[in-house]
Amino acid sequence: MSKYTTGEIAKLCEVTVRTVQYYDTRGILVPSELTEGGRRLYNDEDLRKMKIICFLRELDLPINSIADLLKEEDPGSVISLLLEQQRKQLKEEIGEREERLKKLEDLASGLKDVEHFSVESIGDIAYLMKNKKQLRKVRTIMLSVGIPLEIIEVGTFVLALNIGIWWPFILGLLIEIAGAAWMVHFYYKKVDYICPQCHTVFKPKFSEMFWASHTPTTRRLTCTCCGHKGFCVETYAQEKTEA
Repeated sequence: MSKYTTGEIAKLCEVTVRTVQYYDTRGILVPSELTEGGRRLYNDEDLRKMKIICFLRELDLPINSIADLLKEEDPGSVISLLLEQQRKQLKEEIGEREERLKKLEDLASGLKDVEHFSVESIGDIAYLMKNKKQLRKVRTIMLSVGIPLEIIEVGTFVLALNIGIWWPFILGLLIEIAGAAWMVHFYYKKVDYICPQCHTVFKPKFSEMFWASHTPTTRRLTCTCCGHKGFCVETYAQEKTEA
């Protein structure tokens, strides 16, 4: 059976001598032999054990967990459990980092559209990012209502042309008008706007919002706080709580 010094086993496992010595003091890699001069010697089994310890440390398992694991009669089942727990923890950390990265990318993208950069500009972008998911849900709800209404209108119109009966088309048109009115009021209730001048979040009058020129994410409005008239950025309307 081969014999290895502390330096040799450290080299084979690509760690420092101090690491091997530390594992010895923690009692998780005790040398199989000590010479009369106090020199530590390790055998092949110790080498295999050291490689297992290094592998588990690469997975970021705590030293105490590894020490307890190596004392178990059936370490294999415990290793499986520890690895599964570690996998879940790493997935959570990856998810958190990906979410953080997405926020940084959204912030960087938002800053590109800011003509005059200021601390308030970052606040506006942060507010938009916070409410982005809710605003997306609002638009999804509107699509889920609008598409069936459009299908009803087109379907009843085609039916009327083919068979000459127009009452289904008229009924479908009335349903579409009612649905469109609901969607407009729903959208008005769920959406606020951010003034680019004073950075206030405000809700315009319904008539102004309805007739204002707009892009997919902005609308030309008059700020109710500072009176600035221009394109204001759309955001999700926070629920108002009673005092």
